[in-house]
Amino acid sequence: MVYILGLNGSPRTYGNTYKLLKIALKASEKTGAETELINLYEYDIKDCIGCLTDEPLSCRYPCVIEDDMKAIYDKILKADGVIFATPIYWYAPSAIIKRVIDRLTALENMVFIDGRSWVEGKVAGIIAVGNDSGEIQLISLMYATLNSMGFIIPPFASSFFNQKDDVMDDEETLLEAANVGRSVTLMARLVKDFKNIWFDVKLKEWIPKVKSEVKKVIKDNREKIFRERIQVITKLMRE
Repeated sequence: MVYILGLNGSPRTYGNTYKLLKIALKASEKTGAETELINLYEYDIKDCIGCLTDEPLSCRYPCVIEDDMKAIYDKILKADGVIFATPIYWYAPSAIIKRVIDRLTALENMVFIDGRSWVEGKVAGIIAVGNDSGEIQLISLMYATLNSMGFIIPPFASSFFNQKDDVMDDEETLLEAANVGRSVTLMARLVKDFKNIWFDVKLKEWIPKVKSEVKKVIKDNREKIFRERIQVITKLMRE
């Protein structure tokens, strides 16, 4: 059985963000997952202080900051999939969701310590809710960031709602949220037994071997294009 973690980045446990996350997790359970929902505003999570800039290898698990993020780390490490649910604050996620993502660098940076990002291969879904626009920018930003850390983003892994109404009256959005839970669970099951690695640091040794081949192809292509352009220009001048 896979374990799907839901992170509620809204201070309202009665609002639309929370409601859609609950729907998503219920769909995860229907698809065969064990689930847990964490209200992040109940935790003390401090800002990242950028250890990575001073000494790259100092950014690692557990983070040097003493707060409740250690508990969040351990939940994420246990999880096969994580659904991030956030209100839309000025085209971006809530501050606490942003802090959590920033602090996940301590898990991602393990790639330079033991050869593997500790969130590599975990599946992510995103729920974004607000009274105004900005949902696509928010989701795009989070997709790019989470995928760069090693998270897998499956099809239909996002749902958004940008109205003031009660989302429980919007059947289409509820269906999308349910499919976030289902999609994340299905993908988590598919990759659970995957034993290989996604980001291979050993490719660094292989790159110099292929780099010369690529350079030669580029050089040949450039020369060919220049010759063709000269022929065209010459022909035009003769006319």
